[in-house]
Amino acid sequence: MEAVPRMPMIWLDLKEAGEFAFNAAVKKSAVSVPRDFEGCSTLRKYLGQLHFLQSRIPMGHGQDAAVPVTWTEIFSGKAVTHEDIKYEQACVLYNLGALHSMLGAMDKRVSEECAAGAFTYLRDHFPHSYSVDMSHQILSLNINLMLGQAQECLLEKSMLDNRKSFLVARISAQVVDYYKEACRALENSETASLLGKIQKDWKKLVQMKIYYFAAVAHLHMGKQAEEQQKFGERVIYFQSALDKLNEAIKLAKGQPETVQEALRFTMDVIGGKYNSAKKDNDFIYHEAVPALDTLQSVKGAPLVKALPVNPTDPAVTGPDIFAKLVPMAAHEASSLYSEEKAKLLRDVMAKIEAKNEVLDQFMDSMQLDPETVDNLDMYNHIPPVLMEKCAALSVRPDTVRNLVQSMQVLSGVFTDVEASLKEIRDLLEEDEVQERKLQELLGRVPPAPGSPPGLAEVSKECSKYLELHEKASFTNTELHRAMNLHLGNLRLLGGPLEQVRAALPTPTLSEDDKQVLQNLKRILAKVQEMRDQRMSLEQQLREMIQKDDITTSLVTTDRSEMKKLFEEQLKKYDQLKVYLEQNLAAQENVLKALTDANVKYAAVRKALAEVEHKWNTTVQTLVASYEAYEDLMKKSQEGKDFYTDLEGKAAKLLERARAACQASEAHRQQLLER
Repeated sequence: MEAVPRMPMIWLDLKEAGEFAFNAAVKKSAVSVPRDFEGCSTLRKYLGQLHFLQSRIPMGHGQDAAVPVTWTEIFSGKAVTHEDIKYEQACVLYNLGALHSMLGAMDKRVSEECAAGAFTYLRDHFPHSYSVDMSHQILSLNINLMLGQAQECLLEKSMLDNRKSFLVARISAQVVDYYKEACRALENSETASLLGKIQKDWKKLVQMKIYYFAAVAHLHMGKQAEEQQKFGERVIYFQSALDKLNEAIKLAKGQPETVQEALRFTMDVIGGKYNSAKKDNDFIYHEAVPALDTLQSVKGAPLVKALPVNPTDPAVTGPDIFAKLVPMAAHEASSLYSEEKAKLLRDVMAKIEAKNEVLDQFMDSMQLDPETVDNLDMYNHIPPVLMEKCAALSVRPDTVRNLVQSMQVLSGVFTDVEASLKEIRDLLEEDEVQERKLQELLGRVPPAPGSPPGLAEVSKECSKYLELHEKASFTNTELHRAMNLHLGNLRLLGGPLEQVRAALPTPTLSEDDKQVLQNLKRILAKVQEMRDQRMSLEQQLREMIQKDDITTSLVTTDRSEMKKLFEEQLKKYDQLKVYLEQNLAAQENVLKALTDANVKYAAVRKALAEVEHKWNTTVQTLVASYEAYEDLMKKSQEGKDFYTDLEGKAAKLLERARAACQASEAHRQQLLER
């Protein structure tokens, strides 16, 4: 796999700057940076100097020295203006992340961790209301995309370095985990509406990558099983890798040639591994092949992280050009308070993330989607693929008749050829009988001198035609069998739509079954409500922390009273923390109720799955019959052409056989008369 072509990566556009009453030369150099690492350095320096400026001059929202700051919003292209220097900082920070993502998507495959760090700092330290492209949902999506792509780069290097199979599998599994988080965000209706047109493209690529890297993970688990001589496990891991890769190939429709090339390359590797492993196990090792769900799942190894951003790092920002403007005491105290707020946020987020991880794992294991938990609506309609076939046959009403007539003509020619060959064979056999009688009568074993030579040639040619006829007879029988198999389906597709709908299986649910379904849906809705409330409370906490500026109070507070002031100020978060604790505590009861509901749902789920399988099988069978029609007609015509040609040859051979047999009989009569 070390030679596999690289998958493309997602990168983000940079925002365009507008009005900001700052030194024109500084502004120009900071917003029109080159698309390289020098540009990243310039943005970091500008960000740091803005931070120094903001800490000394009241240029924030609603403050005396605030001036308009204008930047273009990425998705809509609209100019967005705020009188807040932090908006300028936020946009520069966004561009820093976007530029790193752009550089990371290039051949060198670096910089995604820097991009994730920039977006994380932006999400955690700035308001999300500035513009749509810097909302909490979009930034969280960007972070997971960048971490996923950073882990993907690490996976590429690990395969090139021939690291141990189990480690490569865990690294690949973590790529899948990051992309699953990104996919959840992309599937969120609010995020989708914010992203607009690019949402579908990103979602398709990310979904394809989830299956692709899951296949890579199971490929390397299979290689580990091979190293451990667990040949049954090797087969099931390679089988799973093949299944997941096939799903990736389905989702890769419309992706660029580089993706298709990577998929073809990987298919060659995995397909070869699977075929070899299965053959070896079938003929050599004979180990039982376990079910995949009985094996330990591959736990991801997160070996990348969002690199932290420190806007005041002198190694990055250079000298503080505003150092003489304002004493730093108030700023230092504010930084200490900011750290207290950050500690509070870290503690709360640790609890939230722990509960979210449990919830995500639980929901993944349940495999319950509130939108498709019953799929009952699909049975009310004929699927579009089947409607398309019905419509096509409705304008070709003679389809079945043409097929039957073609097969009847073929049968007629077949029968004629068979009759001619039988007559030739009978003539030859009769001549052979008469020849033996003559030999017995005359007492000579070898043929009499002067016997006609044509019969041997006729016999040889007859044998050749009989052999051709026998081979073609098998094909003809298979063709008739195939026609009989598809004829009923073609008649159904060409008939009324009501009959087609009636032919498709539908589930029959009792009132108790329906009640079980409704209860399960209700609890799934509770799970979603709990998720939404948790996200809302987290968002409120973040916004509250970002808006919490006590610089004015710090200026008038004695240093000895700072700790007490911090404690008093932090009490404002207590109520939100209580709400979050209640939300987190409720999770256990909600999941217990969901477990109970899922147990009751098991029988209904099984019945629905069976009906859905039958429904899909019926649809596929009907579609296959439609698609087989042209092939049947083609093969029928080929059969007619073959037998028409053979019929002509057999008819000529029959004439020759008759003439040769007559000549042979005349020869025998001459011998008897001597």
